[in-house]
Amino acid sequence: MSLTSVDLSLTEHANHFAAHHDGLEDVAGIYAAASEPVFLVLCVGLIVAGLVLRRTALTIAGALSILAAGGALLVAHFVSTGVDRPRPFVAHPGQVHIFLHHAADAGFPSDHATAAFAIAGVLLLRLGRAWWPVFAAAVVLAVVRVMLGLHYPGDVLAGAAIGLAAAWIVCFAAARYTGRTSIGGRRGRMQDATHPG
Repeated sequence: MSLTSVDLSLTEHANHFAAHHDGLEDVAGIYAAASEPVFLVLCVGLIVAGLVLRRTALTIAGALSILAAGGALLVAHFVSTGVDRPRPFVAHPGQVHIFLHHAADAGFPSDHATAAFAIAGVLLLRLGRAWWPVFAAAVVLAVVRVMLGLHYPGDVLAGAAIGLAAAWIVCFAAARYTGRTSIGGRRGRMQDATHPG
């Protein structure tokens, strides 16, 4: 069985599961529609909170998250243009049902997964394990978009890979720029505690 066949089979199973669970489908649709502004508000909120509370680590993490997401989406755009893979509800209208209105543009890689994993990756690298829930939210988003017929699993996995790679590159570059020996933000948090001003 080819990877394409596996991709379609997994999509069909997830999509049919949503079709037979109306309550889950409704919640999934709401989350998928709200996810983009939620992740953006999170980044902006971190920047604002960092400035108000004088916690540099939060401000930097929020800014790097936006930078990583933007860079990852740029890469994803060029990949999408080159691959031009139709979404499952477009390629298989009789097998996959779309539960959320969406343009019939190329779906590989998933922009939502790309941005969400870029943001989650930066927050984990910069702020530590307490931010695992954001990563979990990105995973749920990826699964939901497959369930709704908007993407194949391969689309969201590719988006996750691009997003996480962008997160690592941005954090690595920030660490090199500030002379850190680690890409994490631990030293920044210690400096905030000892020098709140």
